[in-house]
Amino acid sequence: MSPVLLALLAGAVVGLALGGMGGGGSLLAVPALVHLLGFAPVEATTASLVIVAITIATSLAAHGRDGNVRWRPGLLFAAAGLLPAALGGLLAARLPAALLTAAFSVLAAVAAVGMLRTRDDTPRTGSTSIARAAGAGAGLGAVTGLLGVGGGFLGVPALVRVVGLPVRAAVGTSLLVIALTSTASLAARGGTLSSLDWAVVGPFTAAAVLGAWDGRRLAARISGRVLQRVFGAVLLTVAALMLLDALVPR
Repeated sequence: MSPVLLALLAGAVVGLALGGMGGGGSLLAVPALVHLLGFAPVEATTASLVIVAITIATSLAAHGRDGNVRWRPGLLFAAAGLLPAALGGLLAARLPAALLTAAFSVLAAVAAVGMLRTRDDTPRTGSTSIARAAGAGAGLGAVTGLLGVGGGFLGVPALVRVVGLPVRAAVGTSLLVIALTSTASLAARGGTLSSLDWAVVGPFTAAAVLGAWDGRRLAARISGRVLQRVFGAVLLTVAALMLLDALVPR
């Protein structure tokens, strides 16, 4: 199968995940870029940030029109993550590929377990600690910058529990946070952008954008818990394969 066709198929799946659940697509984008399309881990995380940032920007506009983006808390949350995202982007280029792959697989496994378990995403009541919100935003930014993931699977629960947003608003607001932190990380990775195979990244991104719109429609018809469990099972398998790849050199 040609690389372009593989990129289109993988991009569609990533877009479905982003559109259907407000995040998690980058946890599939990186493995697809590495194992299906032959990208090195550092290039894959950079390409993933490009794909996620553009796909999320298109979804953010739709969520904004629907009134699901809380701009002030979202901007404050993102501001705390901008510097960690940039530093993470710089650090990623200096780490061994096997270490990046292993770290990514562990993160994917943690996210998968969280999706398979029933979680209480009830908004937190009472006053919100600025320090807690800043800490959560900084942590999310660092993960985004280092591993090239959007972080929606971490951002949505944090915005619900720490900031106190309703789930629907947290999904929309997390897109704003991810778009900004991804851009900060990409700015730090500027030197690796020119080395990307844009003949592959371009179709991948276009398919992800279209898939995200289908994902939003799919989410309206299928239970969110069902979507999470299916995605969690797939993600756990991907995490195991990537960890094996990191521990057993070819």
